Amino acid sequence: MQGVILAAGKGSRLHPITLDRSKAMLPILGKPIVERVMESLVVNGIDDFILVVSPTDRDITRYFRRESTLEAEIRFAYQPERKGMANALGCAAPLISEDFVLSACDNLVSSAAVGRLVAFMQSDARPNGALALLPMDPARVGTMAIVQMDGQWVSRIVEKARPEEVHSNISSLPLYAFSRRILDYLPEVQPSPRGEYELQDAVQMLIEREGRVGGIVIDSRLTLTNAADLLALNREYLLRGGDRPQIAPMTVGPGTQLITPLHIGTGTVVGKNCTIGPNVYIERNCTLGDGVTVRDAILLRGARVADGATVVDEVAV
Repeated sequence: MQGVILAAGKGSRLHPITLDRSKAMLPILGKPIVERVMESLVVNGIDDFILVVSPTDRDITRYFRRESTLEAEIRFAYQPERKGMANALGCAAPLISEDFVLSACDNLVSSAAVGRLVAFMQSDARPNGALALLPMDPARVGTMAIVQMDGQWVSRIVEKARPEEVHSNISSLPLYAFSRRILDYLPEVQPSPRGEYELQDAVQMLIEREGRVGGIVIDSRLTLTNAADLLALNREYLLRGGDRPQIAPMTVGPGTQLITPLHIGTGTVVGKNCTIGPNVYIERNCTLGDGVTVRDAILLRGARVADGATVVDEVAV
């Protein structure tokens, strides 16, 4: 199977964090979030990727051509305008030659969950697709795709359903597995009222005309929509490392306390008499003055923290 990752979004709700990089390139303990998404696919034997990116996002193409250690073949498809997931998938279609897993770049699930999608696609049921499903928070009606089930098969999917269209408490996440048949329906998708080409419209056509689109309920997922999410994602990955510090600073001044869980990138300079941690990720080439306190926070690459400053519960740029 191939992996198709949609990574052309800018992440406007993450400004000012995304002023100098795309959402896909925001860091989770030293790796872009898009690479963290890809890792869960590689564990399941997927090593042929198509990344749909903006033509102006040179960071992501440079990173995967020069820096990434991911053991996979990676090709790029370009989405000139952000016109929705169906449009993005259409940009990748010429490179898709077999069944594939499709994921947004900001949707993190366990490797086991990806494995269940892959196993279902390879089962004797010979499905045309499989959707990752999650019980819905009622407060999020109108922001997610809602599905109705008929046994193990999806009978209906509605993107950003209106209250009168909600007949289920199950939402569809931006993680799917499809046969190439889904690509046949992309040209028929019409713009939605918000001007986007919705993937769910193509999925509904596939359901109605060919059927056998399954649903796999997963336990949880992590996503990235705002600064608080970026803090939570890095904290989650820090905690997975337990009390083992991940530290590669250039210098640490005398009297400074480093409290795990903690990750400090290369080229960072930490002054004297500082308290750094717990739950802190400091990206590369940061400079922290003397007497600085950083706790439950992220310092993005090149950040400068003045003498005596306190950074708590925030993402500093």
